[in-house]
Amino acid sequence: MFRGSFRFLSSQSVSTIFSSRFSSIPAAENAKDSVIDLTLNSVVKVFCLSSTSSVLQPWQKKLPTKKSGSGFVISNNKILTNAHVVSDHTFVQVRKHDSPTKFKAKVETVGHDCDLAILKINSKKFWKDLKPLDLGDVPPLNETVFVVGFPRGGDNISITKGVVSRVEVTKYAHSKAKLMTIQTDAAINSGNSGGPAFMDNKVIGVAFQGLTSSQNIGYIIPTPIVKHFITSVEENVQFPGFCSLGISCQSMENAGIRRLFKMTPKMTGTLIRRVDPLSSCYGILKEKDVLLSVDGVSVGNDQTVVLRKTESIDFNHLVSMKKPCEKTSLQILREGKKHVFSINIKPVKALIPEYKYDMLPSYYIFAGFVFLPLTQAYMDIAPVSESLPGKVPKTAGEQIVILSQQILEDDINTGYRDLEDLQVKEVNGVRVDNMKHLLQLIEKCCTDNLRLDLERGYIINIDYKSGKNVSTKILRRYGIPNAMSKDLQSLKVDCS
Repeated sequence: MFRGSFRFLSSQSVSTIFSSRFSSIPAAENAKDSVIDLTLNSVVKVFCLSSTSSVLQPWQKKLPTKKSGSGFVISNNKILTNAHVVSDHTFVQVRKHDSPTKFKAKVETVGHDCDLAILKINSKKFWKDLKPLDLGDVPPLNETVFVVGFPRGGDNISITKGVVSRVEVTKYAHSKAKLMTIQTDAAINSGNSGGPAFMDNKVIGVAFQGLTSSQNIGYIIPTPIVKHFITSVEENVQFPGFCSLGISCQSMENAGIRRLFKMTPKMTGTLIRRVDPLSSCYGILKEKDVLLSVDGVSVGNDQTVVLRKTESIDFNHLVSMKKPCEKTSLQILREGKKHVFSINIKPVKALIPEYKYDMLPSYYIFAGFVFLPLTQAYMDIAPVSESLPGKVPKTAGEQIVILSQQILEDDINTGYRDLEDLQVKEVNGVRVDNMKHLLQLIEKCCTDNLRLDLERGYIINIDYKSGKNVSTKILRRYGIPNAMSKDLQSLKVDCS
């Protein structure tokens, strides 16, 4: 299962691969035999029934869809797979190799950022003869790897062979997070997602996506990301996410900009151009600081650090491997002088979430106006102001609340039909912080008129009591069960 700008590569059956590629190569034959021995008792097929909510009509669920992927056994009788294989799940089953029986599975933990999930199966019969796989290290470049799973085109287990061509930070299609990946030319098809990639009898990563614009380019989630996810879950029950410095930077490859910020010829670093207000670095690091090193590892002028002898990787990889609140030493150059700061870093949430899974969307309806928090999913289908993307939250819990294009027409909102996809900035002169705050401001309105100030100077003004009285009729007319989502229903509003 793949998402985003990725495409599926051609799959090959086990028999075809081994007869055509390995028949005359003894070493490859031995590797093949080892992989087969490991996979038959460790790799499983995952079946998922999922249902998502409508973006424009968030009170409605779409029809369930079927999808499948792969998974494999890890320690403590758990199955590891991709998050996108089981996202928005309503029912999940797992089947062992060469078995007709499907067993019900529970999605125990999901890390959408890193596209990983852990499944639990409460059946002794299922676990009979299954063996956990060992996690290895990131393979060297040009090393042979085997990708195992259940891709489309057949029902039996499939093994494909390729080499490691690149190790770098890449955008994950499922979450749009930028994390370390392994690039390979091994065939990775829809259905391979969640399956293991092997080298020397150890798992070196989890297959999860392929690139649409090129041939024979597939991606594997490497074991440092996998181990970080598993360890974090063991320590926190729920995955807390990946840490971030919460800074935006500019490369300093030009000699002129290095000279401007008083860097010596031997110095390398990256220029800090913004510090997010909610990051751990806020108030410590400043704009126009030059970040020289992270935990003693020098940052290059191209924003990379040394990964291995001949390889480099984005410096943010070092930060993403940190535990929440773990101390990180940052050396910076400020006005020509070096400073060292020790900072307890943490995950930093975006103001506009990329994509939300496994949860019902938030909405609120009043007088036929539908209010939503702005998300990437909404931006994908509706035009919004160019000034909104790229903003960072200034306070905890901050959201951009918009007036949806899905206005439920009635006499009360006549003339406002064209006011859609706009941010709600104020209610009766009070700045809106988030959806819950909007609900409170409207429900607690004590004036005759309810005034909404939108972006670009647009204004909505209606009689509050009339809007309150007609809201129930509008909901009944359009067959909408509730005026607000469950997350807002729990919010008690004192309207006295």
